[in-house]
Amino acid sequence: MNAGQMTRSGPFPQHSEAAAGWRVDRLTPPSRLFGANGLRTGPDGRVYVAQVTGSQISAVNLGTGDVETVSAKGGDIVAPDDVAFDPSGALYATEVMNGRVSVLDMSGSGRSRVLRDDMPCANGITFHNGRLFVGECREGGRIFELDLNGGQPRLLLDNVPSPNAMEVGPDGLLYFPVMGANEIWRIDPDGGQPETVATGLGVPDAVKFDSAGKIVSTQVASGQVLRIDPRTGEQSVLATLSPGLDNLTFADGRLFVSNFTGEITEILDGRTDTLLPGGLNWPLDLAIGADGQLYVADGTYFYVLRDGTLHTVGMLFTPGYPGFLRGLAPAGPDEFVVTTSGGQVARFRPAAGETDYLADGFDQLYGVDLTPDGAAVVAEFGTGRLLSVQGADVEVLATGLQGPVGVLVESDGSVLVTESGAGRVTRVSSGTTNTVLDGLVTPQGITTRRGRVFVVDAGTKSVVEFDPASGSSSVIAAGLPVGAAPGVTPKPLLGMPPFSGPQGPFAGITAAPDGTLYVSADGDGSVLALRPVGT
Repeated sequence: MNAGQMTRSGPFPQHSEAAAGWRVDRLTPPSRLFGANGLRTGPDGRVYVAQVTGSQISAVNLGTGDVETVSAKGGDIVAPDDVAFDPSGALYATEVMNGRVSVLDMSGSGRSRVLRDDMPCANGITFHNGRLFVGECREGGRIFELDLNGGQPRLLLDNVPSPNAMEVGPDGLLYFPVMGANEIWRIDPDGGQPETVATGLGVPDAVKFDSAGKIVSTQVASGQVLRIDPRTGEQSVLATLSPGLDNLTFADGRLFVSNFTGEITEILDGRTDTLLPGGLNWPLDLAIGADGQLYVADGTYFYVLRDGTLHTVGMLFTPGYPGFLRGLAPAGPDEFVVTTSGGQVARFRPAAGETDYLADGFDQLYGVDLTPDGAAVVAEFGTGRLLSVQGADVEVLATGLQGPVGVLVESDGSVLVTESGAGRVTRVSSGTTNTVLDGLVTPQGITTRRGRVFVVDAGTKSVVEFDPASGSSSVIAAGLPVGAAPGVTPKPLLGMPPFSGPQGPFAGITAAPDGTLYVSADGDGSVLALRPVGT
């Protein structure tokens, strides 16, 4: 491949470069955090943020707004969901996808160790009087008191329908939200039967206590922050924000709440103030809808980019949402065919809040494209297969592919698929496979415009233009924030049923009628536009 004449692109900082005839623009800002889940105020007064999809833990200085990574992506702690501190200041983190509880030394060594590795969907965690309590956020979840020396844990309660972030109240009882029951329960930490404290909520996923001894709870589905009297169950609304709220913490009497988007919001008397703005967690695939707008799949969220702003079209807890979105193909007005990390192919109508599942049970689906007769062609990463789904029929088009990710149906019905594990693009036609472009490192998204094919190579941080007629190729943009940062090898994200299956990167690309290419810059959580100029 030939990079040709590269020039710095003014609108995009850092090291992005565009070949002659192209320019790179950033359409959305990079994300400060890659999701925001568990919150806890540390001994140093900073707010510590667990980020599941970002697979890191950050600390936010409330005075300056500075964000410091204290456990980085690629490190020992994977997909942290909640955090707590022991009396010595050590940080304990639940790793929801690995079913682990780990301990991070905060004294300067940065060393970590695994305390338990046998707690599926380990999530809520809290200390009280030197005792550590942890719950599993899953159907039939358990709540344990853990031995800090790694000894046998004590089972406090089992068969709980998805308990989440917990706290011991002023009365000495352990309070926890039960998402599956839409309630808040409490139990004596020394044993006994649970009691229901509040019911009929907005799907609570965290509880903490304010200085007056009242429960403050985030509601993931309704976006409300509730204040609840633990004695009477009486409720009041402190704030109504966007759905996707996850956790909360108090710092010097100030209340902060987190959102899946990475937004951290301070709740004040009668108003709210954004400490950190939300952003994209990945993003993943992109598509131009029937309305000409750009749509972005971001796992738990589905957005439309309109007037330079991301607008939520749907999210995990809105009616009819198909699940953790990954692949995306427009299928008509207000209709998309999507793949999910749960292994499903579905028709999704976001405005109507409806999803029809076409097929299920696949192993890590990624890209999707439609044939002229409406069949969905999908890449099954886990098995190395290319599949066609039409009605109830599933046809295997190819096997033995190495990490298939992106899919592009050509005008003659043949299919181009990116093999991320082989560094090539393969054409599948009438049961045969042929390499049409090699020499890539980690190809992912693929699209076409005016007879040319464009591929995102996450391994080289570039977009490659390919002419199928001549076989020639060139790099049209390089130094893009796609894929993992240099020197970082991300650990696999194994998923957390029923919310998602295994999660992985997918730097998507799509083409607009005017020739603009849109790219998912999953490395920094932004969307880029590659625009032809001088043509």
